[in-house]
Amino acid sequence: MSEEPTEKASVEESESEPEQRVVTDSFFEEEYYVSAADAGEFLIELGEQLIEQDEITVTGDDWKLPFTFGEPVNLDIEYEGDSEPELEIEVELPGRVESETPDLA
Repeated sequence: MSEEPTEKASVEESESEPEQRVVTDSFFEEEYYVSAADAGEFLIELGEQLIEQDEITVTGDDWKLPFTFGEPVNLDIEYEGDSEPELEIEVELPGRVESETPDLA
């Protein structure tokens, strides 16, 4: 009886894959149109990072943005109920400043 070849259980990483660019620019913006399920998964992952630590990392296909945040977090909920109802939920995280102001007294 001959043995059939078995498939590998893990996917090997390609050496030719580009590394993600770390965003450190003074301005960066991306907008995505995704399914409600995908948006929910993103928000859950983001929420877990907010709960567990004071730094989040948001990633895209070819970029990642690490961000150390402070308090308070601004949560803005806006509803527009005219002919085309829309709900907007915005989270603004202030950056945390590491250095304290020196005492000059």
